[in-house]
Amino acid sequence: MEEAFFLSDVFVIATGSSRVNVQALADHVEERLGELFDIKPLRLEGRTEGEWCLVDFGDIIVHIFQAEPREYYSLERLWGDAGRIRWEEPAVTDG
Repeated sequence: MEEAFFLSDVFVIATGSSRVNVQALADHVEERLGELFDIKPLRLEGRTEGEWCLVDFGDIIVHIFQAEPREYYSLERLWGDAGRIRWEEPAVTDG
């Protein structure tokens, strides 16, 4: 992504099932990255509306959409030349 878009190293695109779900996902991303990496968003936009929420951490930009706006804006197509990292669920361990 860095070669295609000089403002960020990683672009995360996710889908929430409703306004409330998009808002909850944005809150969770903000909380977890804060806990894990001690960072706060530089910018948070669209949370109130909950159709497309942008959480900008500088090197990491997270876009959380509802299905219809995600299809309409089609960021995957727009940034199609950028490399992709597929999400894999972490292994669950008993502990």
